[in-house]
Amino acid sequence: MVAGKIADIGASGWTFTEKLDVTGLHLLPGAIDTQVHFREPGLTHKEDIAHGSQGAVLGGITGFFDMPNTNPLTLSANCLQTKLDIAAQNSYCNYAFYIGGSAANVGQLAQLEQLPGCAGIKVFMGSSFGDLLAEQDELLLRILQYGKRRVAIHAEDEARLRARKPLTANDVCNHTVWRDSESAFLATQRIIALAQQARCPLHILHVSTAEEMHYLAAFKQLVTVEATPHHLSLVAPDCYQQLGSLAQMNPPVREAWHQAALWQGISDGTVDILGSDHAPHTLAEKAQPYPLSPSGMTGVQTLLPIVLNHVAAGKLSLTRLVDLVSSNPARIFGLSGKGRIAVGYAADFSLVDLNAKRVIDNSWIASKAGWTPYHGMPVTGWPVATIITGKLVMHSDQVLGQPQGQAFCFAETIKPTL
Repeated sequence: MVAGKIADIGASGWTFTEKLDVTGLHLLPGAIDTQVHFREPGLTHKEDIAHGSQGAVLGGITGFFDMPNTNPLTLSANCLQTKLDIAAQNSYCNYAFYIGGSAANVGQLAQLEQLPGCAGIKVFMGSSFGDLLAEQDELLLRILQYGKRRVAIHAEDEARLRARKPLTANDVCNHTVWRDSESAFLATQRIIALAQQARCPLHILHVSTAEEMHYLAAFKQLVTVEATPHHLSLVAPDCYQQLGSLAQMNPPVREAWHQAALWQGISDGTVDILGSDHAPHTLAEKAQPYPLSPSGMTGVQTLLPIVLNHVAAGKLSLTRLVDLVSSNPARIFGLSGKGRIAVGYAADFSLVDLNAKRVIDNSWIASKAGWTPYHGMPVTGWPVATIITGKLVMHSDQVLGQPQGQAFCFAETIKPTL
């Protein structure tokens, strides 16, 4: 290892600054969570970059992309720099931040998305507010035309959501009735048509429906697809009956046939990335009567344990897991020197025990929110150590050292030929 990079790979092993007993363990290229909401600045009563990044490394995650729905919203170079400055002091792992795509900044997006530390443009077609909501086709088309890189999309149809909100009947079990599959499918169809017109590649976040998954499979030259552990692991209506608003997310956790389609998308290659959509709220906030209870749950720390448990169950291979959390995030977003165990690449690793049997517990969760929807869940497979640029930052459920994360470097990414 030289300057935090892999210098050689040989049969005799590898030189590392720490001595670790790795007998029976698997060394993976560092896992990257490309969708988190670490809430800083402005909402730090429920999360901040220090606690969120501690949760990341405890879960075997070596880096994150944070979303723009903070206070103030991340819509300008100054707001982006504020986040980068906070992360430089407080992040235990590597980081990047999305710029929100909005009517307020549409003319500057081509420059903003190329700033150091910017993961790209994030567009909320629904489930947002104020300057961060972009629901009109004219505005969406302008954003896509200005963007020079892949644009990340939250696809829910805001008009349909407003019209259906009275159907909630103040019962969280109706979350899938309010935010039905058609709300997601309509928005996905709209944004695909606009992206074809703008010739702009998309990254569709947290796909939750069978209709979307089948539809997106025909547009892989244009679209990359994210799935989340909660949509792959929890099932309606059981999760709402058992967890109440702790299972409340946007888009919702849905019925078993939708989940089956997501797993088919994992199997056939339609899904490119697994992101946690870590979006914590306090238990007091979650205890508000539905639909006043906010949508969101913790997830960055449990991403690998939950998916490793699916590996143990035979739902996907370890190789496919590496594609979804390491190789593909680096390739799709143009992360320089990340996502592979190869000479010249960063010495970022997630060391996992595929046979470890553990029970996920709220007491293990580093998030300021302090809870997980998977509390009490037994899993097989666990992150043992997290190594970033050759430095051991987590071992045996203990965060080590001080924050030393660095901003991700992105290649000079432009729109691919479509």
